[in-house]
Amino acid sequence: MKIIQIVCVVSPDNVYGGPTTVAVNQCKALIAAGHEVVLAAGAMGFDGDLPTELDGVPLALFGVKRAIPGAGFAGLAAPAMLRWLKKHGPSADAIHVHLARDLVTLPAARQALKFGKSVTVQTHGMIDPSSNPLAGPLDAGLTKKVLRRATRVFFLTPVEAEGLRAVAGEDLALEELHNGIDAPAEPVQRWESDGVEVLYLARLQERKRPLVFVAAATALAEKFPQTRFRIVGPDEGQGDAVQSAIAQAGLGERLHWEGPASSAQSRAAMERADIYVLPSVNEPYPMSVLEAMSTGLPVIITDTCGLAPAVERGGAGIVVTNEPSEVGTAIAAMLADPARRRSYGVAAAQLIRDEFSMGPIVQQLLAAYGRPSLTH
Repeated sequence: MKIIQIVCVVSPDNVYGGPTTVAVNQCKALIAAGHEVVLAAGAMGFDGDLPTELDGVPLALFGVKRAIPGAGFAGLAAPAMLRWLKKHGPSADAIHVHLARDLVTLPAARQALKFGKSVTVQTHGMIDPSSNPLAGPLDAGLTKKVLRRATRVFFLTPVEAEGLRAVAGEDLALEELHNGIDAPAEPVQRWESDGVEVLYLARLQERKRPLVFVAAATALAEKFPQTRFRIVGPDEGQGDAVQSAIAQAGLGERLHWEGPASSAQSRAAMERADIYVLPSVNEPYPMSVLEAMSTGLPVIITDTCGLAPAVERGGAGIVVTNEPSEVGTAIAAMLADPARRRSYGVAAAQLIRDEFSMGPIVQQLLAAYGRPSLTH
C-alpha cells in the first residue's frame, strides 16, 4: 500500500511536539509492516538542505511561510507542499492528515479530497469549539468541509469527539484511535548513586503549567538535597516566567531549563531521569507521557489528562487533581520511597506493552485506509 501522511511541521527540535511524534511512530510501524510511506510536512529550523529522512521515515519537507503574523502554527502555510501533493497524491492509495486549524494541513486535506482516495484525518485534540477570531473563517471555509468528507476522523477521547461534532456537525465518520509507542526490548537501567532526577519535558506553555513544576522543585529542594529538577522543551509563552522563577529559587544547576530538544535528545533525557512530571490541565493524550512510560519512568499527571485512567489502572504512577500543591506532594512521595518509584516504573513499561503498542494501531489504520472514500 502506498501511503502519504501529512503533518504541519517537522523541525530538528520537534517544536510541534506530539502530532509530529505520532505521525513518525505511525509511519515507522507502517513501513515495518511492509508498506510504502512518506511523511510530508512544513520545515522549520533546519540549516542547509532539508533532510529526506527522519528516524527511518522518508520525508518530503517544504519551507513554510508566515501567512498570518502572530498566529503561531495556525498562521503557517506551505504552498510548495500543495504543488507536490497535486503531483504525487493521485498515485497514493491513502492519505492521512494530522489535521489542525492551520494553513498547511487544512489546504492539504482539501487538495487530497479531490483525488477520490481514502483521506483520513486525525485531530489530536487540536480542533474544538473556539472563540479565536481565526477559527470562524477557517471552519467555514475549510475545517467543516474536510471533517465532513473525510473517510475517517480519528479522535482520542469522547471529549474530543464531542468537540468535533460541535464544530462540524453530527454526520462525521468518527473513530477512536489511541496514540501508541513500543517499549524497548530491554528495560532502561537506572542508577541513582549520584542522586535522583525529576523531569518536566514538554512545551513551556500556560496549559502545561511549567511554573507548577518550578514551584514544586523550589519547595522540595531543601528536604531532598540530592535531587535535581530538569526542564526540557521549547518556549511557547512561559519561558521568561520560568527563567525568572528559576533564578529566584537560587538552586543553581539543581533546577535548570535546557531549552528545546530533538526527538533523540528527548529520549535520552527520559532515559537519564527517574521521575516524569506533566502538570498539564485538560491534556487530551500526551505522547510525552507514553514516551516516558515506555522507558520505565513512573509518571505524575493530573486527573484531567486523557491518560489518567490508564495510569491509575496500570499502577504506572500517581494521578493528582489540578491543585498545584498536589504535584509537589506526589513528587515528594516518590522521592521518599525508591521501591515504590521503581515499582511504578516497571508497571509503566508493562502498561505500554499491554495497551499502547503499535501493532493494533497499524491494523486499525490499514482498515481505515482500505475503506472507500465518502462523498457527502
